[in-house]
Amino acid sequence: MRLAGPLRIVALIIVMGLTWILVTILLGGPGVGLPRIQQFFTSPENSVTAEPRARKYKCGLPQPCPEEHLAFRIVSGAANVIGPKICLEDKMLMSSIKDNVGRGLNIALVNGVSGELLEARAFDMWAGGEWITAAYCTFSP
Repeated sequence: MRLAGPLRIVALIIVMGLTWILVTILLGGPGVGLPRIQQFFTSPENSVTAEPRARKYKCGLPQPCPEEHLAFRIVSGAANVIGPKICLEDKMLMSSIKDNVGRGLNIALVNGVSGELLEARAFDMWAGGEWITAAYCTFSP
C-alpha cells in the first residue's frame, strides 16, 4: 500500500491552511493582526491617530489654581546665561526678553486685587550699597 501520495496531499492541505491563517492574521482587517505590518499597506489618510490633548494652565503650571486666586510662577535664572522670569495670570511680568531683569534681586510690585503690574525693578546686591533702603523708599506708598 502506498501511503506517500495521500500523506503528501494531507501535508499540502495543512501547510496551505496554516499559510492562510498566518496571512489572515498579519494582513487582516482593522482590529485583527499586527498593526505594524498593516501600516505598510495602508495610506496615511486612512489611519486614525488620536491627537494628545495638551493641558495648558496659566503660566505653565502643572495644575489649575483654585477660584479667586492668582496664578503665578517664578523661575530663577541659571548663572548669567538664562535670566529669571516672573509670570502672573499668563502675563510675563519680568523676563530677559522684556529686558527688565538684572543680576541681584528682581522685584515686581503687583496690585493684589486686579493683578496689574505697578512696577518692576532689579536691585544689584553684588555692587553693594543700601539696596534695602532704596527698595523701601521706591516701593513704599
